[in-house]
Amino acid sequence: MKRTNLKHFINGEWVESTGSETIDVINPATEEIIGQISSGTSEDLDKAVDAAKAVLPAFSKTTKEERIQMLESIAAEYEKRKDEFIEVMTAELGAPLSISEDVHYQMGYNHFTHAAEALKSITFEEERGGHTIRKESIGVSGLITPWNFPTNQTSTKIAGAIAAGSPVVLKPASMTPFAAIMLAEIIDKAGVPKGAFNLVNGTGSTIGNGISAHPDIDFVSFTGSGKVGEKIMQNGAKTIKKVALELGGKSPLVVLEDADVEEAAKTAVSNIMMNTGQVCSAATRAIIPSSMKSDFEEAIKKVLPSFKYGDPQQKENTTGPLVSKDQWDTVQSYIQKGIDEGATLLVGGKGKPEGLETGYFAKPTVFTDVSNDMAIAQEEIFGPVQTIITYDDLDQAIEIANDTIYGLAGYVVGKDKETLTFVANHIKAGQIQINNAPTDFFAPFGGYKQSGIGREWGDFGIEEYLEEKAVLGLPS
Repeated sequence: MKRTNLKHFINGEWVESTGSETIDVINPATEEIIGQISSGTSEDLDKAVDAAKAVLPAFSKTTKEERIQMLESIAAEYEKRKDEFIEVMTAELGAPLSISEDVHYQMGYNHFTHAAEALKSITFEEERGGHTIRKESIGVSGLITPWNFPTNQTSTKIAGAIAAGSPVVLKPASMTPFAAIMLAEIIDKAGVPKGAFNLVNGTGSTIGNGISAHPDIDFVSFTGSGKVGEKIMQNGAKTIKKVALELGGKSPLVVLEDADVEEAAKTAVSNIMMNTGQVCSAATRAIIPSSMKSDFEEAIKKVLPSFKYGDPQQKENTTGPLVSKDQWDTVQSYIQKGIDEGATLLVGGKGKPEGLETGYFAKPTVFTDVSNDMAIAQEEIFGPVQTIITYDDLDQAIEIANDTIYGLAGYVVGKDKETLTFVANHIKAGQIQINNAPTDFFAPFGGYKQSGIGREWGDFGIEEYLEEKAVLGLPS
């Protein structure tokens, strides 16, 4: 089913763009055009910012209870459109139906419900030392979201902003815009005040740059590449605006000596197969004991076939295509780099899997005999590519884990609690997962080093959209 929406959502209305250029949206599994969106202009962006700025005084003064009700209403409306979300995300991202339902749909829903719950415990004013400490809306917030998680990244930012009483202007990724357009419809139906949520589609060069440089936007929250994050910081510096960045990763999976080899291999493979490896926090460096190398390699070859990939419309498949031809080309270039650098190709390789010539499908690929200075170990590939690196002692494992410009996530598998704790405490990353622990949407998510600035999810995500004010000397 083709979808076309050439309007932007501004001040509670779907309005025509001031420009006439459009952007095609491609289904990555079929390579067919499935719809179009407007390529917004700077004038469209100005209208959206003006609407957010106009509603700021009233929206920032809504009560905590009113904002909790808004978030709960959004979650209720979101839930009603579950089947449509699954259909849309499978079409625009190429995510298999099961992943669209269990991951993409569910994460978006969880962010709204968890933000509502977290908001209940936030205190916006307290007395301290005879003075008053207040938390107030940071102001108009520009949200720039990526294509790889069309509901997750978008929903966590929107939920945090609404919880804080901060009106927003959203620019979703132009490759996966339709889930965001659905969110605009849901937010409108949930009764969020006009102007508190605005959506402008378009390119990064026009709308993305426009948001980060706009003098009337007080805060920018961006998820995407480090290169674009750097540009956003440069733009934001001109007006000294606060910037939050969730950027790339090259996360380590440290396998301990006492780990179950097959379970560790499953964890390594699942990290490159989930969302076709297009996950910023994916564990793409399996750091294993030297003594485990041959057993681990055999376990990889044994467990990989249990992860089914192919047509995302088939429920049995858990991995689909890469999002675009450009992304496919990038992944192919890194596979070639790994070969050129002297790593051993354990499974996979260049080209498309047999029988999947149409669509941007890539072979799940695992390199072994990798040294941590190789490009495939240092640079974010964003595809189904895993690297195996060996270590001789725990200190070396931690050194390898931290030998990266990134620090978004880390993973540890093993049995001894003391060793697990030691390794987790020494990996320099924002979130550490031990033995495939379940995701906690109240826990902070964000990076160390060049993986970003700031935290999202739960009360941590709400705090990003607030400013602290000290009121001193009020008469008693």
